[in-house]
Amino acid sequence: MGIPTLISTSTASDSSSIDITSGIDSTYDEYMFVFTDVNPVTDGAHFSFQVNADGQTGFNETVTSTYFKVYHVEDDTDANAGYDAGNDQAQGTAYQYLAASMGNGSDESGAGVLHLFNPSSTTYVKHFFSTAQYCHLSNYSINAFAAGYINTTSAIDEISFKMSSGNFDGVIQMYGIS
Repeated sequence: MGIPTLISTSTASDSSSIDITSGIDSTYDEYMFVFTDVNPVTDGAHFSFQVNADGQTGFNETVTSTYFKVYHVEDDTDANAGYDAGNDQAQGTAYQYLAASMGNGSDESGAGVLHLFNPSSTTYVKHFFSTAQYCHLSNYSINAFAAGYINTTSAIDEISFKMSSGNFDGVIQMYGIS
């Protein structure tokens, strides 16, 4: 792994989204988004991302992804690992989930990292992977993993983070990896 260079820090405070519309360019082959203290207003909301290709709007690029998780409930009555088909996409244009069904209590935040590779390429699709650790609305500690590709050969120059429902608090730092 290369050396991360901080490009920007965005803070959500009861915000509907964080849209990063500058700084993603050909300077770096990899961009890393570190999200911390993410907490939804709406109990059970999903934290997610989507991108725009250069010159496009709407944050609706085509995504193919997989999603799996490892979990353990606070009272030790359930623990497991597995694929979660309800949180992936097969050539979908929805926001891709990074953390599903988050709790909204003051002790139920989440954190994680999203990597986006070669977003300025005009030859290949854009690959990504993420890992998130968060508290589920039913008091599960969950480590979730999402990975896939954005099916466009156009350059990606914007990214949006939001909840599936309602606003959220949190911090997102964007780094370039050299």
